[in-house]
Amino acid sequence: MSRGNRDASSGILKSSMRDNYTEYGVDEYYKKIGATYRNPHFPGVKACLYIWLNRWWRMRQPHIETKKFMVFDMACGSGEATVAVLEWWRDGRGAYNARHGKGRADADSNSEDTSRLSRSRLPPPISPNLPVPCILASDPYTTQAFHTRTTLYAHPLSFKDIAEGKLPEIASKPVGAPKGHSPDSSQTSSETSLQGYKSSISHPDTNVIEMVVCSFALHLIEKPSELFALLWELSLKARWLVILAPHKRPEIKNGWGWCKWDVDTWSECRMTDPVGELLEERVHCRVYRSLNV
Repeated sequence: MSRGNRDASSGILKSSMRDNYTEYGVDEYYKKIGATYRNPHFPGVKACLYIWLNRWWRMRQPHIETKKFMVFDMACGSGEATVAVLEWWRDGRGAYNARHGKGRADADSNSEDTSRLSRSRLPPPISPNLPVPCILASDPYTTQAFHTRTTLYAHPLSFKDIAEGKLPEIASKPVGAPKGHSPDSSQTSSETSLQGYKSSISHPDTNVIEMVVCSFALHLIEKPSELFALLWELSLKARWLVILAPHKRPEIKNGWGWCKWDVDTWSECRMTDPVGELLEERVHCRVYRSLNV
């Protein structure tokens, strides 16, 4: 099973993902292409996350008491989910500035992107005194690709590491850096541009992660026992689980620490119900609410 088909510029070794996995195995394949990994389904990933974040913000933002909320990009690839979250935030701030006559140049620069969004994807106006996204990221293979694209830092944690209780530090810190270290402020990225909103916290141990996003990767866990161990551990630390995939796998079962969430009605639904799911540009998005947080 793959994260999705990729072309040559995205690090693929052969045209068939099945051939890649047969010849190299999943682990060895991603070791070979990890530094150049790209997921061509980014438009669908972004569309799904914009719709989810809009709905989540409308329902949850008044209940977020801190000035930041943590988003864990698990198996982050080259940062497709991170980029989408940060661009959503940037667009929301741009909408606020435009409404209040501030930052007109920035608002105009984003108008072309905004014009292509449907109304359901348009971010809400986000004022400067509202919570800020704090990114955590991990991937055992693609930390270099993630940093190249986002200028942020992912930790090389595997699903097994996370199931055993490990978590990455905040992505604005280099891996292993002492507290107080921050990356070179001269680094910029056309895909993130949220440098002014990075959090100063160094580790999320004492904080509830608002959402875990796993894009095109969770179905790579083939043993139900390993998937249960990972999801149960995450249910003790995170409020929401957002799964993005080209299909509806993997199957999440009752008793694993999560209930399926209907994004439309903002209520729990049966695990087998297709209601409240998102499908944008061939990308499926399913949301789950922790039963342990």
